[in-house]
Amino acid sequence: MAAAPSIALVSILCADRVGLVSGIADHLFDAGVNLRDTNFAALGSGAEFSALCELPEGLVVETLETALKELDVLAGAQIRVVPYSFDPNPLETGRVTHRIAVSGGDQLGLVARLADVFAQYGANIVRLEARKLSQAEGGLYVTRFAVFIPADRADLCLATVANTAGSLGLECKVEEGGI
Repeated sequence: MAAAPSIALVSILCADRVGLVSGIADHLFDAGVNLRDTNFAALGSGAEFSALCELPEGLVVETLETALKELDVLAGAQIRVVPYSFDPNPLETGRVTHRIAVSGGDQLGLVARLADVFAQYGANIVRLEARKLSQAEGGLYVTRFAVFIPADRADLCLATVANTAGSLGLECKVEEGGI
């Protein structure tokens, strides 16, 4: 029986640039690394890449981290590669049942208020993205949640989210289903 693959968390924070994901992904592929859950986001003029990676036999986290630090595309980056001690397979609450977008003017505490609503109904936030759009894009603040909501609480939870957004003068759109 083959041993389970070694799983590592690769986390990179650096300046955003064209070809960044390509450079990282190509290097990981060449090293025999299999990407599992992976995220990338441009954050202002910076960028964040994080991934659960299955390491091939013989590749250790220190070697992978050193090799990533030598990539030209990652010059000046903060790079961290560590063993991943959690089960890499998602729980039921990691499944996305609904996508919710709340948009309008920037509201101090918006994420906290909506996160409290989700917690109140036993919903799990699987993904969160909040972004201030440029004036050319409308200047709105947009917050998107991908959540797991237990079926028996979904209607009440979504109504409370919509009411909370409405009380702040924000628009709320809901889409059922996952990725």
